[in-house]
Amino acid sequence: MLNRLVAIGVIFSGAALAWMILGETLAQRTLESDSSQRERLSSQWGSALTQRPPLVKAQIGPHRWVVLPIRQSRVNVVLGLEQRRKGLLWYNLYDVDFAGHYVVRNVTDAGQVEVGFALPATDATYSDFTLRIDGRTIDTASAVGADHLVRLAPGSSATIDVAYRSRGMESWTYAFVDKGVASVNDFVLTMVTNFRSIDFPPQTLLPTSEQPAGSGWCLGWTYATLVTGNGIGMTIPYPLQPGPLAQRITFWAPVSLLFYVFVMLLITTLRGIDLHPMNYFFLACAFFAFHLLLAYLVDRMPLEAAFAICSLVSMFLTISYLRLVVGMRFAAFEAGGVQLIYLVLFSWALFNEGWSGLTITIGAILTLFVAMQLTGRIRWEERFARPQVVAP
Repeated sequence: MLNRLVAIGVIFSGAALAWMILGETLAQRTLESDSSQRERLSSQWGSALTQRPPLVKAQIGPHRWVVLPIRQSRVNVVLGLEQRRKGLLWYNLYDVDFAGHYVVRNVTDAGQVEVGFALPATDATYSDFTLRIDGRTIDTASAVGADHLVRLAPGSSATIDVAYRSRGMESWTYAFVDKGVASVNDFVLTMVTNFRSIDFPPQTLLPTSEQPAGSGWCLGWTYATLVTGNGIGMTIPYPLQPGPLAQRITFWAPVSLLFYVFVMLLITTLRGIDLHPMNYFFLACAFFAFHLLLAYLVDRMPLEAAFAICSLVSMFLTISYLRLVVGMRFAAFEAGGVQLIYLVLFSWALFNEGWSGLTITIGAILTLFVAMQLTGRIRWEERFARPQVVAP
């Protein structure tokens, strides 16, 4: 019995090494795919966008400029999710419609001010761009990347209206200042999304209002006065990533096989079934076939379909093999049921990364409880006792 366990341990160690190699291969394929696809998509969709309010300055001395505070801001943002799958990865792309209405007041003695509006990124494309200062439309060619002198009497106010449509990746952010702390007055930002899974980037403010709107949300940030170093933003949601999920399932495979071998040893011990270490070798190969096939199917078809195919193939290998070794009933019910739990359902638990650790822990505790109850009356010294050799 002890020699058999040692042989099974060697088989398990070899399988674990094979899974580590397969997992590293998957990680490398994912990294190479991401580096090439991200560069290509960035040229088409741009990058993460960070929009800032207009910058209004007044010159009060030969070399002294004062930034004028914005007295009122009304910003409307519409984010449209446009996910694309490239090989082993999904990319969270989005369309954005931006419109801002600002009111600025000249609190200096200068008779004119300088207005500048910076677009969020230089590698993005902007359509339907408009910039109006006090109702006067600025020519698009001169509006981009330039400051504009506007006559504004001391104590008077002017309006700034800007709008555009663009595309980005990963996140959209509204930053009050480049760095430091900003003082904000009479500010309202309304954001409408066409997706429900919302999350906010680090160092951004939570919305003051949330309402469902169609397939997404209508979010609002409303402040009479605010002093903050944070901005406002939205992280565009990712779907389940095929490449990283396949890596996670592969790296957890040795634990899955360990549970399976443990339970199979208990069942065969209780049932008096004699499985040779070579039988366990072929069972480990059937397990490995699941992960090997999954590694090369997830970039060819939907993730759920690839998972179902791999599960059926692996279980077919196991049941059709043990049917010849032990019999159809044991192969289909005991061995097949154990594989369904510790390969298929175990791997399915890894789909939700946030709950996978707890789910596997609960499964391990339940397995231990059942094993202890079933083997409580076994005399292990008899099971592991070496047969006495009688000399002739």
